[in-house]
Amino acid sequence: MDMVQTGAKPTIATFTKKYSFTLILLAVMVAITAVVLWSGPSPSEGTPALTVGLALVLLAVGLVAGLLGGWIGTGGCSVMLPILHFWLGFPAAIAVGTTLFAVIFTAISGGYGHFRQKNVDGRAARWVGGAGILGVLIGSWLFTLLSDQSTLLGFIIGVVFLWPAFRMVWEGARGWRASSTGPGAGAPPQSPFIAGAPGALASFGAGVGLLTGLVGLGGGYALVPGLIYLFGAPVYLTMGTSLAVMVPLALVGGAIKLAQGYVFLAAALLLAVGTIVGAQIGAATIKRFKPHTLKLIFGIYFLYVAAKFIGNYLGIAIW
Repeated sequence: MDMVQTGAKPTIATFTKKYSFTLILLAVMVAITAVVLWSGPSPSEGTPALTVGLALVLLAVGLVAGLLGGWIGTGGCSVMLPILHFWLGFPAAIAVGTTLFAVIFTAISGGYGHFRQKNVDGRAARWVGGAGILGVLIGSWLFTLLSDQSTLLGFIIGVVFLWPAFRMVWEGARGWRASSTGPGAGAPPQSPFIAGAPGALASFGAGVGLLTGLVGLGGGYALVPGLIYLFGAPVYLTMGTSLAVMVPLALVGGAIKLAQGYVFLAAALLLAVGTIVGAQIGAATIKRFKPHTLKLIFGIYFLYVAAKFIGNYLGIAIW
């Protein structure tokens, strides 16, 4: 009995030390969520009432989104946004704002872990993130012009979804070919930092920020492939730098959406709790899956989501 207890203590201590920041963040999030739920928040017009069942669904959606982020390097917005809009009945504008607000905490959790591992290129993050904030401000202004035109906003979201969809399908298929020809086939060149002139990095960040403010996606779908294929960044630096950039983009964009009344706060906090847990599980289990298989599966899913958004705008019903 004593041997079992003695062996268990180092494991618990190691776990607590490794995930101390995440555990603290999660505890704070749970406390804030409890306060918001206790206050009895009134959902925005057209938003479903927050029942116990819906709360559990939101936690599950956040968990799945976090897993995806841990496995393939995105913030999970691409999973949360369409589920909120199409299957949970959130108006498009509320789905955008709620999703973006939830990603703030996911990016903070994931970004801190990569920062501790020194997987963040500070120079690239400053240029991309700084210009990205300006893009978010412009995108948020454009969002206010389109918020009452839900079908047009949905069409824009659908078009944006085509990028991660085609990117994931292409990378998934390329991964299968590479695995059949040997390890490392087709891998991008590796370097100890992210190259690129300040102007190029800033222009890239501004574009990603504009889309973040406009369609509520955290930016990981564009930051990860953009840094790899446009700037030759190594994967480990790309993951950390992408999350580091997403923190200010989601923070500014989410705060603006909250002030404008486009965030269902209780729902966003429940999603955030789920994503924080899911991201850690995803990071811990990523080696059990072939990344290109996951990308191919989710790429096909994103193609379906894009077709559904665009079809809705064109009056074509897609189940």
